[in-house]
Amino acid sequence: MNLRFVEAFHWAVALKSVTRAAEKLHLTQSALSSRIAALERELGTLLLDRRDKQFRLTVAGQRFHAFAQKLLEMQMHIKAEMGSGAVRETVLRVGAIESVVHSWLTGWLKHMQSTYPDFELELTVETTPVLVDQLQRGKQDLVFAALPAVGDGVRTRAVPPMAMCFVGHRELHLRRRYRIADLLSLDLLTFQRGSQPHVALLEFFREAGGAAPRVHAISSISAMAQLVEAGFGVATLPRAVVDGLARRLPLRVLPSEGTLEPLPIYASYRDDPSSLLLEAAVSSAVVHGSHRAGSSKKSMS
Repeated sequence: MNLRFVEAFHWAVALKSVTRAAEKLHLTQSALSSRIAALERELGTLLLDRRDKQFRLTVAGQRFHAFAQKLLEMQMHIKAEMGSGAVRETVLRVGAIESVVHSWLTGWLKHMQSTYPDFELELTVETTPVLVDQLQRGKQDLVFAALPAVGDGVRTRAVPPMAMCFVGHRELHLRRRYRIADLLSLDLLTFQRGSQPHVALLEFFREAGGAAPRVHAISSISAMAQLVEAGFGVATLPRAVVDGLARRLPLRVLPSEGTLEPLPIYASYRDDPSSLLLEAAVSSAVVHGSHRAGSSKKSMS
């Protein structure tokens, strides 16, 4: 039995779409359909119900999918046990929010590059809602976002959250400590409306009993940093991001009353019974994210 045909069938079922499965495996739709058809001929039964445009499994298809997952898992374990290359050559499609890109993503990718020489990257930088949707539709293998993705075959691991802080210009914002009233007198910059940092900022002032703040919603960390550098206002950013930016820009963490809610980070991915690389990638990403979170906490003390 050709395991590439089994893999084609598994992803068509997991993603509930022949088209999305073909994209995942970098095949044409006709090539993937041919693989499933060849598998059906070998088994002597139909696995997909093709009577309409809805993706639907036959009873035999439902039964065989459980076997397909076991076959692919067995293939993965045999390769690992026999030392035939811990990770097969593959492209890993990764999506990340900007906060991850500007903090620990580069260090993690350098680790992946040195540990897995055949690893190839397709990186997408987007907002959390877009990344979660892309993962659920099978357009990403692994995403780092502020919300966990859910769905059949989707797994999520929490990465330590990122401490958030107020950031100003080191030559313009010189107070030793900023009270709530001081912050309310400034133009405040944070991420797009409805995002976790935006909601958390509004909640911060609500709980402090302050007036409604004047908040500018900016979708780009680079743009926020440039605006702070130009004296436009004060931003809320992850401390791990500021540590990097402050080495080349005149930025300063502003000591303030109260504490902003940390930015949660989740690694969400599709369970792939044939991939050793994906599990290894997730585990190493959690380690890198944890290390950077620990470094930021230490630098704040």
